[in-house]
Amino acid sequence: MTVVIAGGGPTGLMLACELGLQGVETVVLERLSSIEENSAGMGVHARTLEVLDRRGFAVPRQDMFPWPRTPFALLWLDLAVASKRDLTYALPQWRVERLLAERATELGVEIRRGEEVTGVSQDDTGVTVDLRSGEQLRSRYLVGCDGADSAVRSLVGIDFPKGGRTYYGVLADVVVDEMDFQGGVYPAGMFGALPLRPGMIRLMTVEFDVERPNGPVTVDEVADAVERVTGRRPAIDKVHWLSRFGGSNRLVTRYRDGRVFLAGDAAHTVFISGTQGLNSGVHDAVNLGWKLAAEVNGWAPIGLLDTYHAERHPVGQRMVTHAEAQMALLHPLHNVVALREVFQELLQVPEVNRILLEMPTVDPLRGDVMPDVPLRAGRGLLLDYSGGVDIAGWSDRVDIVRPGPPPETDVVRVLIRPDGQVAYVDRGGNGLDVALRTWFGEPV
Repeated sequence: MTVVIAGGGPTGLMLACELGLQGVETVVLERLSSIEENSAGMGVHARTLEVLDRRGFAVPRQDMFPWPRTPFALLWLDLAVASKRDLTYALPQWRVERLLAERATELGVEIRRGEEVTGVSQDDTGVTVDLRSGEQLRSRYLVGCDGADSAVRSLVGIDFPKGGRTYYGVLADVVVDEMDFQGGVYPAGMFGALPLRPGMIRLMTVEFDVERPNGPVTVDEVADAVERVTGRRPAIDKVHWLSRFGGSNRLVTRYRDGRVFLAGDAAHTVFISGTQGLNSGVHDAVNLGWKLAAEVNGWAPIGLLDTYHAERHPVGQRMVTHAEAQMALLHPLHNVVALREVFQELLQVPEVNRILLEMPTVDPLRGDVMPDVPLRAGRGLLLDYSGGVDIAGWSDRVDIVRPGPPPETDVVRVLIRPDGQVAYVDRGGNGLDVALRTWFGEPV
């Protein structure tokens, strides 16, 4: 086996698709026996949809609609001022998982359900993975995509420093006789009620700095939590799905330990707001996938695998900072309540909404992604506006396209990585050869 992926959620399945696309022998180990048609994640960012579109996924758009707003500490950011790339669309996580699982299987990836990793050891040539069933697997690389309570992270010993305040909450898709509870921030925590379909709503509570219960979630636990936060007890008629979440905002110190990598919630956990878990995990997977495939297929330049941590760890740090800011604004202390009121007034300014929604870039091309460029084969791409360059030495890993007029008058060429990131913008200089060697290794 070449790559073992622990965890078959969106992160692990997306990584499996990326590796399968490049012909890398891959197995996914997932604890759950099937994809459950219930999930905490209810939204997909436009930039994540770009990733799926770029790889040719048939995303079921007939049931999708853009959210009119998105939460920031239960203060609402108006998405009407956002660019199309910063919107969030209603699409349940389980639908994304099913889409990814189908593609991974088509690409020859083996998905083994009901499997748990219990031991990990590595040496200079590979990784040995022990399973609860008693079986032992040997692979060149192991990637832990096994969630916030990652066994891989723990077994390898990657530091996962505790954050500040802890939180505990419940999610419940239920039918209630009557629901006139007001969502928002209360002295004891926060409460929300989201209509899912006629007759059914999703209840959510969050409490801070309290002990998280163990064992299966019960109806009484949900009703108790709602009552503690709001002071009122809901009359729940029928339960469709119950879940519990909690922890603190945390980030691993490193995304790589030798031949073992972490991605998704195994590497970073943040306060539940804005569907960041699913979306950031997919982007982790796409960043790592082509680099791991390049190493396996023998053309990766020296240090390429190290760029995974270098590029994604700062993103994780920004997510944690963003989440910590939200948790600070949710504190019931009097001075924080005053700050929250001021912040709410600031959100009436469209530019403040945009700042919180958008990721700033220094250059409109360099370091960003090319959203409308299909990369279905998972190869690099050179947009050659001049029509006078030869990259035959890299033709086995980089395609060349000669499009129409350039996006800027002085742009001659744009080199795009397999993950859609712009690697180099050529404005008439001599850096293309260096950029090709940096990201795609030596020419044949």
